[in-house]
Amino acid sequence: MQTQRIFLQTHEPLNFSFKQNKYDFIVDEIPNIKFTGKGSFLILRIKKQFTSTWELLSIISETLNIDEHLIGYAGLKDKNATTTQYISIPLNKSKEYKHLNSKFIQVIETFIHDQKLKIGDLKGNKFKINLKDIDPQTLPLIYQTISQIQKHGMPNYFGYQRFGKENNFEKSKRIAYGEELLRDKKLDKFMKLAYQSYFFNAWLAKRLEMSKEEGSNKLISIKGDIFNLHDRTVITGLLPGREILRAKDEAGVIEEKFDDIFIHEKGYRRDAWIKPENIKNKFNAQYNSLLLEFTLPKGSYATVFIENIANKNYF
Repeated sequence: MQTQRIFLQTHEPLNFSFKQNKYDFIVDEIPNIKFTGKGSFLILRIKKQFTSTWELLSIISETLNIDEHLIGYAGLKDKNATTTQYISIPLNKSKEYKHLNSKFIQVIETFIHDQKLKIGDLKGNKFKINLKDIDPQTLPLIYQTISQIQKHGMPNYFGYQRFGKENNFEKSKRIAYGEELLRDKKLDKFMKLAYQSYFFNAWLAKRLEMSKEEGSNKLISIKGDIFNLHDRTVITGLLPGREILRAKDEAGVIEEKFDDIFIHEKGYRRDAWIKPENIKNKFNAQYNSLLLEFTLPKGSYATVFIENIANKNYF
């Protein structure tokens, strides 16, 4: 069960295509910390293809003989793409890092730092994505939609990647409830997060339906909403769990329908609305393709931006 991601666009769905591969889907991490130039950790800026972050960690662990828990990273990156990300290793293992270079992995830069990288040490990610098979007659509509999103923002859904290939809601629920145990700790965590994310996406779709009924081009706030602590204009949605503040009043009545108070995992609140930045585009008339460049905050999905433009779900 995965909720259909609905958007505030009103045009008919567009039928251009895009694929996640090393040529047409390029991602670069933007760190939110300055490396100190001294300390006991080496930061590796690694460019990779056909390799997930988890696979990369295993390769580093095996190649450099480092316990995997000593390796730090700021975010997870897709396998079917060309991605650049930052990895930290203990400085005393740094002499061997060049052995990591291969056909699909390249260390392109190194820094010394005083701390191990941790999840969230990111400002965001920069994307370059090729949209293909574009009907030139739809270009004005595509440009108009991009302009609207740049001005008003877009819903911050979890993309289809969040839920894995199986997209098995019942299995993720059993794992979140502790009724099914996985030996693979990474997969166990992934499935629990996926279960929480179903609720957020379903809640956000409901709130967008309400906003669309009001003819709004952005998410409308209602009484009892909880806002981002740093930006009081940004509404947040619930990933159910313990130790998390929940909405009240009218917002609480709606949120309660997309909650699960029996989850033992820690709960979170996620920004429901974001604005892509630094948007650029270039149309190639020879191939009817559009190169789209943009930056998103950490944890946001480029595929959701593409779906906004197309006004349809791809998976």
